[in-house]
Order: sequence, then C-alpha cells, then structure tokens
Amino acid sequence: MDHTVQNLINIKNNIDLNVINLKINKSPIIIAVSKTFGIEKIMPLIKYGHIHFGENKVQEAFEKWSSVKDKFLDLKLHMIGKLQTNKVKLAVKIFDYIHSVDNAKLAKKISDEQFKLNKKIKIFLQVNIGDELQKSGVKKNELLDLFDYCKRINLDVIGLMCIPPINQNTEYYFKEMLELNKSLNLEELSMGMSADFLEATKNHATFLRIGSNIFGKRV
Repeated sequence: MDHTVQNLINIKNNIDLNVINLKINKSPIIIAVSKTFGIEKIMPLIKYGHIHFGENKVQEAFEKWSSVKDKFLDLKLHMIGKLQTNKVKLAVKIFDYIHSVDNAKLAKKISDEQFKLNKKIKIFLQVNIGDELQKSGVKKNELLDLFDYCKRINLDVIGLMCIPPINQNTEYYFKEMLELNKSLNLEELSMGMSADFLEATKNHATFLRIGSNIFGKRV
C-alpha cells in the first residue's frame, strides 16, 4: 500500500474516532491538498477511491488535472488559494469548489464565467477571522453584505472558510467561525489543516484541507 493511502486511512480513523466521541452527526470530508505534487504522487489516492483534492494555483491545476478529470469523472477539485480575477475563467473550467471568495469583484467575475459555461461552482466565502492585515478574507463586519450580494448574483455559497492566525489558540477562531456559519444558516464549513484538523472537527468543520500529513513535506 502506498504511504499516501496509509496516511489517509490513519487520518480518517483518527477523525472518525473523534466524531464518535464527540457525538457529531457525520465525519468531515478530507480534501487532500495536492499542490506542488505531480500526478504520479496523487494517483494512488485516486485509485484507492479518494475524490476530493485541493490546489492553490490555477494554471498548475489546469495542466495537472484536465486529462485526469476527463478519465475519473467523480473527482472534485477545490481551489483553496487566493484567486485573482484574471484567472477566474480558467478556474471555473477546472474547479468544482472555490474556497477563497472574499470580495464582490471576484464574486461577480465567477458568476459571469459560470453562466457562460453553464456550470455551477460551489462557493465558500473566506473570512479573515483573525483580522490580519497580511491575510486574505472578508472582514467579519462586511461578511453579511458579501453573502447577500453573492445570493443576488446567483452564486451557490455553501459555507465559510478560514485560515486562523498561526501560533495562537486556533480553537477560539474555529468556535467563532462556527457561530458565523450558523448565523448565515450555511451547511458547510471549511477549516482545519494538518496541524489542527482534530480541533476543527470538534467545531463541526465539514471540509478539512490536509496536505503534508498525507503527502509528506513539500520540497
């Protein structure tokens, strides 16, 4: 068995145990963050049956995944990095989920492109939960306005996403994200990475973005 598959199984077992102990209704979906890894490193997971993968660069994702997605029709590709408006046309073609919508201009561009392609992208609104100047994400006090705008332009917003401040109590921010998500009556919540996915699970994350714990360190 390939080490990536064994790593995924181990992570899933830890998550499932956590879910049972906490009496959570369902286990979150693991997005295997495959950015920078070639398709040969990813293929064992695909053959094992894993379908959710995350990338953060549009061009890399398009070149890597176009032919693979044509062959494996169940695959779901998640854009988890910052998305520039000039990359939206290509992003809408290759991605099924976009986790990083944080402004009206980007939202409108996605809406226009998905209309042209007759394709509905599942959208997460990225929240700057720690109010960090250097980090992307809509401010908490502007979230409702962006959410309402996205609904008006026919975007399928399914949940919120965050990257909490490093070296701080991530659970504090996860709790805040859960409350924000509930306030908008959203079903999905994208938070938790290799270092804190169990804390995210505890706070009802439904999508976990896990890379190095599956693939190993990036070089």
